[in-house]
Amino acid sequence: MTAQMDSASRLPDNALLDRAGELGRILFTRDDDFLAEATARQRRNVSFAGVIYAHQLRVTIGRCVNDLEMIASCGEPTDVANKVLHLPLR
Repeated sequence: MTAQMDSASRLPDNALLDRAGELGRILFTRDDDFLAEATARQRRNVSFAGVIYAHQLRVTIGRCVNDLEMIASCGEPTDVANKVLHLPLR
């Protein structure tokens, strides 16, 4: 689900990360600002569902899709809880 599909595209980063957690979803982003929000939560021991990040200029959309499919098929949402994963995986 995208933020647009959830009518949440105008939420600030912290609220969007909260919304993802409410829905039990890991947030995938190519926005550097989410890294700062996730890091701040880790430092304050504030739980969140997890963030998967890919730099806009360093990782292709195709590679993101492949890596996200691998994560979805091989793991559980709890594997990413309170963590930031960086793509590409390998």
